[in-house]
Amino acid sequence: MFKIISKKNRAAEIICNLNKIDNKQLKQIKSTLDKYGMIYFPKQKLTSKNYLNFAKKFGKPANYPRLKGLNKKYPQITVVQRKSTDKGPSFGEQFHTDSSYTKKPPRYTMLLSKLVPKKGVANTDFSSQYLAYEKLSKNYKNKLKKLKGIYSSHGPISITTVEREKEKGKISKELISRHKIIRTIKNKKTIYCSPGHFLKFNTHMTKQKKELKKFLFNHQTKKTFQYSLEWEKDQLAIWDNRAMLHQATPFKGNRLLHRITIL
Repeated sequence: MFKIISKKNRAAEIICNLNKIDNKQLKQIKSTLDKYGMIYFPKQKLTSKNYLNFAKKFGKPANYPRLKGLNKKYPQITVVQRKSTDKGPSFGEQFHTDSSYTKKPPRYTMLLSKLVPKKGVANTDFSSQYLAYEKLSKNYKNKLKKLKGIYSSHGPISITTVEREKEKGKISKELISRHKIIRTIKNKKTIYCSPGHFLKFNTHMTKQKKELKKFLFNHQTKKTFQYSLEWEKDQLAIWDNRAMLHQATPFKGNRLLHRITIL
């Protein structure tokens, strides 16, 4: 069976067996990802080898120094774990795009659930930046198309990475980059701005910058653009970081995800 179910243009669920997809189905998966920005696949029995091989169909898996690799054989698969005894916020608990502070951020991120609390707990929220751009006024579109955002690995969300970096025995140095706010993906425009890593706009208009930042962050994360993914065991999600914001939601319990980022 191969079936695509739209989630109000904010995401899509795809029913299939990723161990047995053919080239035609892979093309449909990629076009659906381009259309919605985030897709997910329930009930996937993927070995680490098959998971990595599937990821390679979308590009080159990236190394991510801020999380532990699964093992020496699969260093590109990193472990995102939350234990019931953990204190403080979950990893990624604020709207952001992955690694926007690097010169070449990963295009895609994949998460495969290995252990999750009951359904409806520990969701990941997504916000479509395709829809966010569509709903901008012409005035704001003109303002933003000329601007770049400056991002830092020590931005607001960095508090959620401190404990993970301690696991590796060192705190990484600050990384800073700048990227255009308005991007085009296959003839569709999107807002590319990561609130979790944002420092400032590349402009000297002090008062306007503060007002614009407040407006933009509020606009990007409106509920009408959001889809909340309820995790189930053996579920795979993939999203385009250029077209989606995402955040972990607060919860208590045990959760284990295997993550791959793709350049």
